[in-house]
Amino acid sequence: MIKYLIVDDEPIAHDIIKGYCDELPHLKLMQHCYNALEALAYLRENSVDLIFLDLNMPKLKGFDFLKTLPNPPNVIVTTAYQEHALEGYELNVVDYLLKPFGFERFLKAINKVKVSQGTSSSKVKEERSIFLYCDKKHVKVKLGDIFYVEAAGNYCNVVQENENILIREKISEILDLLSSDIFVQVHKSYIVSKLHIDAIEGNRIMIKDHQIPIGKVYKNNLLNLLQ
Repeated sequence: MIKYLIVDDEPIAHDIIKGYCDELPHLKLMQHCYNALEALAYLRENSVDLIFLDLNMPKLKGFDFLKTLPNPPNVIVTTAYQEHALEGYELNVVDYLLKPFGFERFLKAINKVKVSQGTSSSKVKEERSIFLYCDKKHVKVKLGDIFYVEAAGNYCNVVQENENILIREKISEILDLLSSDIFVQVHKSYIVSKLHIDAIEGNRIMIKDHQIPIGKVYKNNLLNLLQ
């Protein structure tokens, strides 16, 4: 469960963000804050995993607020001002959403959020889920269920034990969503899960009945993952 906070001085922005979040069952709203001082007061007594943060607010601007936090959670900036994007990335924000943004763009930002559970174990990462858009619906997929991802033209085939999910995404975009401790690109067209590798033989990876080729320039990626 991702516990989140909305910090924005516009009520309509709260309604839009909450409406989008309500579509995703793993998101839980903790508090509406209409300026940064309200957010500071809340965070003194409580913790959250994610903040949706507006920048142009009275009393205390969004980035000034963020700089006051000693251990900031994941932050998704929501603003109408593109010129502040560079500063946002320097502050390690998860994503930068320009208003007005649609649900598809919102979902991509949510999929980048990584929630700390007080441990860096593979079990926690394995249980983390992402949402993938397939057949006009958003499908929840556990990272631990993914065997590998195969590029197929303008699409990617996400292979699991009992089903495949074909999505219209570049393989580089999918790699950004996946945990780097579990997944590794081993070929220009393949990403594999360390959890499901049964054997490595020559330039092939065996996962159940599947054989995945290892590209020469990607061999070090695989060796580093297995160390």
